[in-house]
Amino acid sequence: MNGAKDRISDLVTMLVAGEVGNIDMLVFPPFVFLEQVSRELSGSNIRLGAQNVDWREQGPLTGEIDASMLKDVGCEYCLTGHSERRQLFAETDDQVASKFKACLEHDLTPVLCVGETLKQRQAGQTMEVVIRQVRAVAEAVGSAGIGQGIVAYEPVWAIGTGESASPDQAEEVHGQIRQMLKQDDPAMAENTRILYGGSVNRNNAAELFRMEDIDGALVGGASLISEDFLTICEAARRRMDD
Repeated sequence: MNGAKDRISDLVTMLVAGEVGNIDMLVFPPFVFLEQVSRELSGSNIRLGAQNVDWREQGPLTGEIDASMLKDVGCEYCLTGHSERRQLFAETDDQVASKFKACLEHDLTPVLCVGETLKQRQAGQTMEVVIRQVRAVAEAVGSAGIGQGIVAYEPVWAIGTGESASPDQAEEVHGQIRQMLKQDDPAMAENTRILYGGSVNRNNAAELFRMEDIDGALVGGASLISEDFLTICEAARRRMDD
């Protein structure tokens, strides 16, 4: 929940001017700026996504936005199950699965966010929580459906705190997510992109991207500073070129 029209326009202008090739760059502005950003991205290869979606069709649901509306204003991607939605708005695994499914039905690529709280990590429950969250979606859309989306591991304790999971900690979770997916469909698991999110910044991105199972980043606060975001994108490009 950041931004104003002029600030958003300036940020998008700088991102388009500094666009990094050979990687997928996505932006997820607040709902009220989606159409503006869609216009300002015209002619670039930067893709547009939404931060949230309602799983139901249009109807008497004041304040909600359905997947067809997002598609209509130029969205190609949508976050589902972001930790703030789970923690602050009590979204359940079943609701997240329904949102993921609704995105697929409207030709949006869903980004499934999963991750554990600090208390859960300290209790040794990280993989139990993460696998449960992924499995809930897999049961709703099947392995083929999971393969049409993106998975983003974002430990709740690392979001907005400045505390990032170490590359080894992140890689361990990413590897186990991929291993779980391999049980259903090895080829799909290899092709599914698994991103890391949680205080990713210009200083730690390159080290994270060196990990085999980290395919990119879901960037939070650093995405509000164009120079920082473009530096992270450049680190991703170097990983692709290696």
